[in-house]
Amino acid sequence: MSPLPQASHRVAADVVALAPNAAGGNLTPVVLTVRRPRPPFEGDWALPGTMVRSGEDLEAAARRVLAAAGLLQPRHLEQLATFGAPDRDPRGRVVSVSYLALVPQPTPVLGAARWCSACAPPTLAFDHEQILAGALQRLRGKLSYSNIAYGLLPEAFTLSDLQRIYEAVLGGQLDRRNFRKKVLALDMVTEAPGQRRGPHRPAQLYRFSSRVLTVLDDVAPPIGAGARP
Repeated sequence: MSPLPQASHRVAADVVALAPNAAGGNLTPVVLTVRRPRPPFEGDWALPGTMVRSGEDLEAAARRVLAAAGLLQPRHLEQLATFGAPDRDPRGRVVSVSYLALVPQPTPVLGAARWCSACAPPTLAFDHEQILAGALQRLRGKLSYSNIAYGLLPEAFTLSDLQRIYEAVLGGQLDRRNFRKKVLALDMVTEAPGQRRGPHRPAQLYRFSSRVLTVLDDVAPPIGAGARP
């Protein structure tokens, strides 16, 4: 039997960092992008990414590239998928292990990084548009059957805040009464001290019962999300 040929590919870690953005009055998901400083695709926008160093853990590489852009502690980080088309990188065979990172707001970033619309991003280098689409599909699916929204909200929030997150990511309106009834019945959240005061009646503050990813019964209809990823 002939010996197997020696592998000649490299491994990259690419990260889809998503946050809710309330600028302009409408809550929309935004994604972190960086302008590439060198070829290939010099000057183009891309997802934050890096080649994995020898002896480096994949998640450590993902956290390193986020830290370089100014995101030191994402609230949620999970491995998304592997992208390995032979021609995805003009430098040669590069397999990308992608990650999904969630933060509760678009915090200030460093260098050539910026936040942009996740639903209408600029043209992205490599196959990063495909990676972004996969991340949004994953998030939409998990919102419908888990507590993953904890990655997109602060420690204390109102039920209206939570519903707005769902509607922004799922891309549709949810029935207010049914949504709140379901969330409370699942023990997804628990009351937090204090209320938020505004022009109307004070709103009770809540926090997540757990900030560890937990599978629940259907939380909300997966509007346009398809089957669970």
